[in-house]
Amino acid sequence: MPTLSRTGWARRGGGWTVLALLLAFVLATPIVTIAASFLFPAWEVWAHLLSTVMPTYLTNTLMLMLGVGVGVAVIGVGTAWLVTLCQFPGARLFEILLLLPLAFPAYVVAYAYTGVLDTPGPVQTLLRDVTGWSLGSYWFPHIRSLGGAIAVMVLVLYPYVYLLARAAFLEQSVCVLEAGRSLGQTPFGCFRRLAVPLARPAIAGGVALALMETLNDFGTVQYFAVDTLTAGIYRTWLGMNEPAAATQLAGVLLLFVTGLMALERKGRTGSTRHTSLRYRHLPRFPLTGGKAALAMLACALPCLLGFLVPLAMLIAWSVETAPAMVDRAFWQAAEHSLTLAAIAAMTAVALALTLAYAARLHPTPLVRWAVRAAGLGYAVPGLVIAVGVVIPLAALDTVVDAWFRAVFGVSTGLLLSGTLVALLFAFVIRFLAIALNAMEAALGKVTPQMDFAARSLGRSPGQTLWSVHLPIIRPSLLAAGLLVFVDVMKELPATMILRPFNYDTLAVLVYAMAGDERLADAAPASLAIVAVGLLPVILLARALARSRPGALSGAGE
Repeated sequence: MPTLSRTGWARRGGGWTVLALLLAFVLATPIVTIAASFLFPAWEVWAHLLSTVMPTYLTNTLMLMLGVGVGVAVIGVGTAWLVTLCQFPGARLFEILLLLPLAFPAYVVAYAYTGVLDTPGPVQTLLRDVTGWSLGSYWFPHIRSLGGAIAVMVLVLYPYVYLLARAAFLEQSVCVLEAGRSLGQTPFGCFRRLAVPLARPAIAGGVALALMETLNDFGTVQYFAVDTLTAGIYRTWLGMNEPAAATQLAGVLLLFVTGLMALERKGRTGSTRHTSLRYRHLPRFPLTGGKAALAMLACALPCLLGFLVPLAMLIAWSVETAPAMVDRAFWQAAEHSLTLAAIAAMTAVALALTLAYAARLHPTPLVRWAVRAAGLGYAVPGLVIAVGVVIPLAALDTVVDAWFRAVFGVSTGLLLSGTLVALLFAFVIRFLAIALNAMEAALGKVTPQMDFAARSLGRSPGQTLWSVHLPIIRPSLLAAGLLVFVDVMKELPATMILRPFNYDTLAVLVYAMAGDERLADAAPASLAIVAVGLLPVILLARALARSRPGALSGAGE
């Protein structure tokens, strides 16, 4: 049977290919704009940056990445192994609880822990009450520091590694583990010598995702006064009004992301390992006594510190401040957040479906390359995308305004930059990859025979998509839209640069109040963001609960 790409029916859908290439060009323009800045280096700007802030930015960024990378790898891999292949009290419950920190944006956790650990907070207050010490007479770790930023991001981002590592452990063959035990390996020896090396590509992918989110973070490092490249871009652009310098810094940050992607790809392709094709129900190593207690503690601490403690602090603050803070400004910010998130989610899903369907109709290298280019935005920090969006849109506004002045004698002003169009454009670029992955996976499960049947009935490619594919992939459409919706609700850096004047979202409201040290006042808005973020985590937890060790069994003994 001929493939879809070689039929006259597919050629009738050639417009999908043109549309996909056009979309890829538009969506990749901001990233290409930043990358192209290296072709026209501003040497005076570089000299100034290198002699002043660049060494500090680079050092702090590298230290932050190193600390977060090690932290998420240790916690994510360790907890994934314990709940997947060890038997101890509460293991099944921890499978779900370990996901919950995903609901928190890092900056919200940073604000919560500042309230908990700062001098007036409950921890130091209790310490002074118990010991009788006075202010200044004792040493206490400073939360607003590089170490504090690393700790906060590790607590929020380790689930990326946990999820991928657990999936990799579930896919491993029991035969390999039994061979290790037969050769005298302890459970820990099997973990260190067999399970981790086999899962290394997945672990590398999880760490890379966590580090990309680390580079994207703005609220935490800005509030903790840690001078990273991300904080430097914002400060240079808006604080110092130096767009040229900000563009150069964005280019450096883009190099970091490119390097991460290259290392992650090398880690995957350079570590091909094969396991036995014979799968059976994965056994759980029983842990008793002190070992069981340590396993429970190892799993409970990330849940407690990454979710329960900040949640309890936000609830306590909200009970105190909600009557005064849930006001007109709160509801207006909530309306802005929900509106932006809904529009961005629907737009991203529609574009992702268009790109994925074009690749299904014409799976040529050019189309596949275009689809991959359109989905690059998720790996790029929001601030970099924001800078890349402003430059071409501002140039387009200038051209349009000049033409209207020359022809009609009127000024059009800012039609795109500085409006919601620019902000939504950045959101779609940033989160399109989420929807694109879901659409590709969903369409991949639709057998080509359905397309051939629609062709035999005289349906065009567009009619087939509408009447055949959409009803089948509707759950994936909803899931992709929900994921994009939640991520837009959390997004802070791109919103801070691109939002119209006096157009606040919940994330901006939280950031502004925290910047004024009104942490308790920011709690209701923070809690609203977390409540929305729990939706995909709950769905993910339900899916994870259905994937038990041995789910891949069925191949026979």
